[in-house]
Amino acid sequence: MKTLPLLLATLWAPALALAAPAAKPDSAPAKRPNILLIVADDLGYTDLGSFGAEISTPNLDALARTGVRMTSFYAAPFCSPTRAMLLSGSDNHLVGFGDMAELITAEQKGKPGYEGYLNDRVVPMAQILKDGGYRTLMAGKWHLGVPEQFSPATRGFEQSYAMVMGGASHWGDQSGIVALDPAKPPKAVYRENGKAIDIPRDGFYSSVAFTDKLLEYMKNGEDSGKPFFAYLAFTAPHWPLHAPDEDIAKYEGRYKEGYDRLRKERLERMKKLGLVPADTPVYEGHPYWPRWDSLTPEQQASEARRMTVYAAMIDNMDRQIGRVLDYLKQKGELDNTFVFFMSDNGADGNSVYDVGRTREWIHKDMDNSTANIGKPGSFIEYGPGWAQVGSTPFKLYKSFMYEGGISVPAIAWGPGIGGGTIKREFAHVMDVAPTIYQIAGVTHPGTEYQGREVLPLRGKSMLPYLQGKAPGVRGKNDVVGWELGGRKALRKGDWKIVYANTPWGEGTWELYNIAKDRTESRNLATAQPAKLKELLADWKQYVAETGTLEIDNLANRPGYSNGGKYYEDLSIEVRMQPREVR
Repeated sequence: MKTLPLLLATLWAPALALAAPAAKPDSAPAKRPNILLIVADDLGYTDLGSFGAEISTPNLDALARTGVRMTSFYAAPFCSPTRAMLLSGSDNHLVGFGDMAELITAEQKGKPGYEGYLNDRVVPMAQILKDGGYRTLMAGKWHLGVPEQFSPATRGFEQSYAMVMGGASHWGDQSGIVALDPAKPPKAVYRENGKAIDIPRDGFYSSVAFTDKLLEYMKNGEDSGKPFFAYLAFTAPHWPLHAPDEDIAKYEGRYKEGYDRLRKERLERMKKLGLVPADTPVYEGHPYWPRWDSLTPEQQASEARRMTVYAAMIDNMDRQIGRVLDYLKQKGELDNTFVFFMSDNGADGNSVYDVGRTREWIHKDMDNSTANIGKPGSFIEYGPGWAQVGSTPFKLYKSFMYEGGISVPAIAWGPGIGGGTIKREFAHVMDVAPTIYQIAGVTHPGTEYQGREVLPLRGKSMLPYLQGKAPGVRGKNDVVGWELGGRKALRKGDWKIVYANTPWGEGTWELYNIAKDRTESRNLATAQPAKLKELLADWKQYVAETGTLEIDNLANRPGYSNGGKYYEDLSIEVRMQPREVR
């Protein structure tokens, strides 16, 4: 894609609000910007070419090259809490996702902020934009409530085509991802405009289908005269890893050298791109997991195939994004569209096999032989080895509060947003909603909406920062906290405290100077007791403000967040012979 001209930054000034009077009674109103919000699922920090990957992502790279790459943008360590904060502009503990709906414990159940759906204290982004005169469109993963009363159709989206659960097969078999009974295969729930639907069994691939539907919605409203807010929420590259054969073939043989070599390659590429300092050390991976050279040749072959399919999924996703950008360009709308792209959390090195009786179901019904990886009838996870590559140069991955779990790739592009810049200051997923409101010229209602009490925004607009008019989004004393599943963190200026259970962390609070040690390799908790005490006091305030429940030993509960038995299952699956899938 060629470098695109930038419009005046004033196009997105707050004066665009609907209430602003025209200069003359007969003058045409300023054309309001479209908004395209794109979210990838479990995409690692370095999984785009513009962030250091070897994977072909030309469309996203063009946006990065002519827009803004954000190297210190943060999400939650899991998908639904991130999406809840994205669409609300507030903290996940306030808006219904104090924990994943699938993992809420008896102690959490029924408590405010732990509803497991986007609660009524929120005025969702789509509703505010709809009220402000925008067409509101959505296609892809929802994960903010399964029943119809919590679907996108009730949260402000005029048109929506949503897979409402945490994950699903990318093919048309409509298989779910968690089995409570191995004799009853789980079925994913899809809804169009709130109503349950069955997807086409033949010819369906998630990234293509979601893009097709969003383009259909866009085309249907071309003559409305309204700007659009389009939310394209891919399920790629979330497991189970699936991709078309032609995309897989493009990467065949690329990953046979393994994790350790690829991690070093990516870090060197990041240094050349100016994303990290030249002296940044490579993170060698958590010692709990085996190194590549300790795996058997059969395990290596299976692992290499998994990464091949993963890369193919990202490649395909980028092409679908290119289709949307091409459509907007053809219609003369691209230069009047703000595009924001992000991942919902770090790369995923965990395993769902330990949730419910999923392992039994997968080993009974799926063909995970190496030759079948990525094809219909397979259920393959990404694994900790590759996830630690995706998080380069940071520590660990999804489900952790270390940088590898919560620091995600983000790209902002559009009128007035400086071409080709790299922005290094801290920003958070809560900041997206207020940014979009400022761009659209609409106002969040504050603490009351249609007669009911609602939550104010906790995020801050990034627009002045993206336009080069402000040095950052927050001041040095502003505090942002995280907690999920008993793991915790808090950021204040250059400092960060983080807690992770053993063997992943030290089982107590750790302290890092992120400005000097982004890889979190030097714990300063003992050396800087006053700073640790200061941030712990801030943590207590964060807990009080958000209603966060601190439950003893929560991080050690069985299930998804404990890392699973990935390599035990790998050893079983490499011995599988191709077979007819049930």
